[in-house]
Amino acid sequence: MSERLKNKVALVTGAGGGIGRGIAVRFAAEGAKVGVLDILEDGVRETVEIIEKTGGQACGLTCNLRDPQSVKNAVATLNSTFGTINVVVNNAAVMPAKVLHETTLDEWDAVFGVNVRGAYLVNREVIPQMIANGGGSIIHMASITGIRGLPGLAGYSATKGALISLTRAMSTDYARLGIRVNSVSPGTIDSPMLRDFLAAQSDQNRLRQEFDSMHPIGRVGTIEEVASVFVFLASDEASFVTGSNYEVDGGLSSKGEQPQD
Repeated sequence: MSERLKNKVALVTGAGGGIGRGIAVRFAAEGAKVGVLDILEDGVRETVEIIEKTGGQACGLTCNLRDPQSVKNAVATLNSTFGTINVVVNNAAVMPAKVLHETTLDEWDAVFGVNVRGAYLVNREVIPQMIANGGGSIIHMASITGIRGLPGLAGYSATKGALISLTRAMSTDYARLGIRVNSVSPGTIDSPMLRDFLAAQSDQNRLRQEFDSMHPIGRVGTIEEVASVFVFLASDEASFVTGSNYEVDGGLSSKGEQPQD
């Protein structure tokens, strides 16, 4: 594999499993030194082990993204281990599968606390060093749910829409300082989050078939397909790309239909 991210230090949140792990592993394979951040200590350790077994370099960071001091400590640990951070992937997310009036206040606060507040806290810690270093790349994990409605995901959809808007605002604020800010909006991806969502539904097989069929390409996406887009946005190949939202959705955003319960 080429080393498109050689000499870069990348921080990936929510990297203890799922798409975040896939991104972290791919970044390491492309030559980056990777900070593997997650609240789940076992997941962090497993991702670091995967990276190191294949010859990559990783630093495990167990962190509560809702806690400013925890975020500050994680960033400081990564700095002391690998140096200045060049790339940030704000991927960590929780996804309550509920309509709005059935979402509790605690669930609402939790989804915004991780998905949006967490991204804010990480960005706030890393941006000053990016400015001092002449730039960097920040990539927010958004979602097709932040663009169009899918049933039963009110809080999650609201946070992903917020991240898309935050991407646009930050891109104009920091472009002249060399910091590129983009977002990626996957469609349905075959990931642990999808499997957890389906497990909470009454007819898992039917809904999975509908997820496959609603994508014009005829299937849900893979973690590897999403990770490839993140590699591009993190690399110098995307040096003229900022303020963009990449819809990695197999054509879903071009359609009007959606799965129904």
